[in-house]
Amino acid sequence: MPKQEKMVELDVREDLARKKEPFDKIMRTVKRLKDGESFILHAPFNPLPLHTILKRRGFSYEVEKIEKKHWKVIYTKKEGDMT
Repeated sequence: MPKQEKMVELDVREDLARKKEPFDKIMRTVKRLKDGESFILHAPFNPLPLHTILKRRGFSYEVEKIEKKHWKVIYTKKEGDMT
């Protein structure tokens, strides 16, 4: 039986609308994830710099544009990465 995957959702659209930088909140979420776990990020744009940072930390990602100002990104921590 496959293990149950933990999924955390984080929506930073409101933070960004209020000019509040969500990077620390995102990184706190990332640090709690174990190998194979994922989190879903909802943002008003495709967060290209974040893809680069998290890829270096052992994450893969899938991007989906929901609507003009709503992007959904699923980041998954790869198994066995030491981060």
